Parts: sequence; C-alpha cells; structure tokens
Amino acid sequence: MTNARIVGFGALAILVALYVVGAVSVPPGSLRHEVQTLPLWFPIVAGLRGKPIAKWAALPCFIFWLTVMIFIWLFLLGWARIVSGHFFPTEIAMTLVIGAASIAGIAACVRWRTPVGPVAAAGMFLLAGALQFLAFRVSLVPYIARR
Repeated sequence: MTNARIVGFGALAILVALYVVGAVSVPPGSLRHEVQTLPLWFPIVAGLRGKPIAKWAALPCFIFWLTVMIFIWLFLLGWARIVSGHFFPTEIAMTLVIGAASIAGIAACVRWRTPVGPVAAAGMFLLAGALQFLAFRVSLVPYIARR
C-alpha cells in the first residue's frame, strides 16, 4: 500500500472511530463529532487520490488526534487530569483505533517524500492544524456539544 493510501485510510479510520464515539456517547454527541472530523475530509480524499499535498494536510490532524488520545489515556490510567469524564468501553476501544491510525498516518507521512515545496507544505500544515484546532473548539460550543 502506498503512503498516500495509508494517509487517506488513516484519516478515514479516525473519522469513522469518532462517529462511533458520537453514536455511543451519553448524551449522544453526533453533531459534536461530525464537526470535529470536518478537517479530515480533505486528507481522506486527497490521500486516496494520491495527491502529495495530502501529507501536509493530514500530518497536523494525526498529531492533534494522537495528542488528544494520549491525554485520554493518561486520564484513564490516573496519571494526569488534562481531560476528564466518563468513558464507556466502546469509547476506550475507539481511542485505541484513533491512536493506532494516527501513529500509522504519522509514520506514512514521515516516509512519504513529496514534491510539494516548503512554502506550500508549511502553509498547508499550518492551515490544516488551525482548522483542526478550530473545529475541535467549535465542537465544544454548548449548542453543538449537546446535539
């Protein structure tokens, strides 16, 4: 499998896992998780089409979601309270899926040599990172978080 497809399928795995979390969480948080996954659509489509820019759009998303999963695991292990809450077994399983997909995606991005210039790569990396952070922040707005 090519690095582009690994990136695309890794982003897709995160999207699906977050939809599952939205479906099983109490209260159901489907809209919240749909908003959180909006920035993943570009790397999914671009990665599965083999577009080199997908690397730079996906990498900050993979880093973001791996960081969130690490914070959740630290909480579940009782080592840190960066995040808090109650996590059902399905949600915990999905943290493992998201973490594994993020690690595989980061590894594919590191291996993938693209012809994208440094300015375009940095611009896409910063834009995708900002969009992922903004989508996560917007998903915490009470109107969205409770739907």
